[in-house]
Amino acid sequence: MIHTKICGIQCTEDALVASEAGADFIGLVFVPERRRRLEVPAAADVVSELRTLVPEPPRTVGLFADQPLEEVVKVISDCHLEMVQLCGQESPEYCQQVSGRTGAEIIKVLHIPASETIDTVRASGGMQARIAPYLEGGCRVTLDRLVEGLQGGTGQSFDWQVAAELSRQGYQFLLAGGLTPDNVADAVEQVQPWGVDVSTGVETDGKKDEKKIRAFIRNAQPSGRGCQP
Repeated sequence: MIHTKICGIQCTEDALVASEAGADFIGLVFVPERRRRLEVPAAADVVSELRTLVPEPPRTVGLFADQPLEEVVKVISDCHLEMVQLCGQESPEYCQQVSGRTGAEIIKVLHIPASETIDTVRASGGMQARIAPYLEGGCRVTLDRLVEGLQGGTGQSFDWQVAAELSRQGYQFLLAGGLTPDNVADAVEQVQPWGVDVSTGVETDGKKDEKKIRAFIRNAQPSGRGCQP
């Protein structure tokens, strides 16, 4: 089973669509100056309404990037979040502090530069050295494309061969960056990730698209490949 995360949810209606389609996680953005950022009261309402309306809802993930620990802890508490995705330069120690203070599980995003190739991964082991401390600290890891000045949600991908090599070496991670309903089946077949994470790829004109969400989640599973909406 490939785990699926629909990120950048901004309203209860989109959260319900993701839930009904079978998403395992939904992401709520709290990073300042990001287009999909939610104010805390609005996010708390989404979480509360989802749990009221759905017997077994997806797990809720709050996204942060290089924000003060106390701010992150307060948002987690106010919104009753189960998980946190840290998208900046947070250290393994910071991740452990967040988890220790809140009990939330941590997903740490590691950004892959366009210059990273399967040859550099095999030769240097640099990516392995970046991933290992987070996994050893109990975090999950997401691999996303490095875009200077941004921490994700760009719709740009990196060389999937890099991720596939890491998967062959036994690393578990979520794959993000440039995924869409049309390419997620190929990505899963090539990379064999633990999960996939999407935001831009299930939007139309900057808004979540119900048909794309459903198609993405369906196509992410091997049994869903080639199915029609």
